[in-house]
Formats: sequence, C-alpha cells, structure tokens
Amino acid sequence: MTDVTQIVLAKRPVGDVTPDCFREEKATLPALNDGELLIVSHYLSLDPYMRPRMSELRSYVPPFEIDRPLTGGSVGEVVESSNPKFAKGDTVIGLLNWATHTVHDGKGLRKIDPTAAPLAANLGVLGMPSFTAWYGMKHICKPKAGETAFVSAATGAVGQVAGQLAKLAGAHVVGCAGDEQKCQWAVREAGYDACFNHRTERDYGAVLDKLCPKGIDSNFENVGGKIFHAAFARMNNFGRIAFCGAISEYQDAEPLAGPPKMFAIVQRRLTIQGFIVSDHNAMLPDFVAEVGGLLKSGKLKSRETIVDGLARAPAAFMGLLKGENFGKLIVKIG
Repeated sequence: MTDVTQIVLAKRPVGDVTPDCFREEKATLPALNDGELLIVSHYLSLDPYMRPRMSELRSYVPPFEIDRPLTGGSVGEVVESSNPKFAKGDTVIGLLNWATHTVHDGKGLRKIDPTAAPLAANLGVLGMPSFTAWYGMKHICKPKAGETAFVSAATGAVGQVAGQLAKLAGAHVVGCAGDEQKCQWAVREAGYDACFNHRTERDYGAVLDKLCPKGIDSNFENVGGKIFHAAFARMNNFGRIAFCGAISEYQDAEPLAGPPKMFAIVQRRLTIQGFIVSDHNAMLPDFVAEVGGLLKSGKLKSRETIVDGLARAPAAFMGLLKGENFGKLIVKIG
C-alpha cells in the first residue's frame, strides 16, 4: 500500500479551462499485481494536446476520464516491480499519472540513462516535443537554402527546435511569439531571422508580407486560427505545411471556420500534412543521434520553464494554454 497525492479531472471544461476542472486528492494505491510496477514521479510534462483530451472529442487518444487522474509524459524511478522487464532503481519515461506515484503495467515505458542528460531534458529538447519538431521539419516541411520557413509559437517546446532546424538547413526563418522577450530570444539565441509579437502586431498579413517578402515555402504550424490563415494565404507554389497543432483554437466553444480560398491548395500544389509523432517512433534512434549531436556541438539551444510542486500543475497548464510559458513547460514533482 502506498499513499499518493494526485490530480484528477473534476469536470470537463466548456471553453477556457478553469481551476474547478481539477481536484487534488489523496489516495492509497493497492499492492502490485503480476506484471505491474510502482513508479515515483520526478518530472511531469505539460503539453497543449492535453486540452482536447479534457473534452469528449473523437481524437487520436481517448479523453481523460472524470474523477480519474490526468496523465502526461513523465520521468520517474521504479521503486517496486513485479514486472521482469523493469527492476527497482530503473529510471523510466512514459505516460504516468499527474501524481506522486503511479502503478503501471510497463507498456509504453522506456528505460533511460539518468546520467546522460538532466532528467527534465528527456521531456523537452531530448524528448517528444523536440522529436515532433525534428520529424515535422525534416520529413514534411523539408526546408532548403534560399527558401522561407515560418514557425508559429516560435519559442514553445516544439517551435524553438523547429525554427533552429530550418535555419540549419539554410532557410530564411520567421516566427511569431507572445511577447517581446520571447521574440528577442528567438532572434538572438535561436537564430531566427525575424520574429513578431502576435499580441501587438494585429495585422498578421501585413507583418508577414514585410518579413517574408518572397512568400512562404514551408510552414510549421503550432497555433492555427488567424495566424495560420495569414500564413496559408502567403504560401508559395509547392509549399509544405506541417500541421502540428492549433493551440489558439483549443478553448474555442465553437469551431473556427477554415481559411478562405481553399482552392489555393490546388492552384499552388500545396502539401498539408497533419501528424502525430508517436506514429513515427521507429525513427527515435535517428532523432536522438542527430539532435543529440547538435546539442553536444552547441548548435542547438533550448529554454525550459520548470514549476515546483504537483499542486501547481493546474495553474501552470492553464497558463500554457494562454502562452505564459517560455519554452518547454515541466513540473518538478519530487
């Protein structure tokens, strides 16, 4: 028996996520069955995809259940095991509860070397967000020297890596972010050629015309909404759009209409591909080799926002949906 603190989904949000959608509670975990293991959580990743899971929407993953703990990518340590694949003391990464401890069947868990990099990095620049950026940029956007690449949410967990990969490929890279500090970091540290503040630049078309005078050849889309509409209207012939997310639309009570003049997809022979990076896990070794090498050589930089304590996870997540984080958002649990 293990006493835990956990955060459950108290109700499904309508529009914006509010504090009463969450409930912190104490629980006692039962003894392990054969094949199970007990994991103490050290770090929890907070990601935009969690917002659709809070609603009863048809998606690529089942929705969270009411009165059950939310789950998220986490790094933890095995403290008890009845699973022959894992031993006490193993450090693992996978989907765990928003909780101090999780009983797990081992499926989807992966052992990691705790000495190879800071544990939190396995959820960010060496984890799923960076893998997402790598796959979408390398295999869908395919930027080339002389082209223009646009990355929305340029300093988020995914965007900060996507923009740097496009720059390393030789492209002219433009992004947008939610405040001036983020835009300055994108240009000075991440190597963007330009970045605009989407909270102060309200005419997205005009600013894109200025910063992307030759149009846009590849768009790594994280935001959706009006920013995507403006970028879509400026795509060049044979342009590529990697549709990774649409965080600006996740809390809309009513769905937003698509961009006008959709026939441009045909006229300009555009490729628009939505993707879920877990479909491409077979490429993880290639990602680790390439991005790990870029990190070691100092050619890739990243930012993290780490909040301390499981109790702060709901507020941090609500802030994420409003763009308050800088880089990858992680909760330190224990």
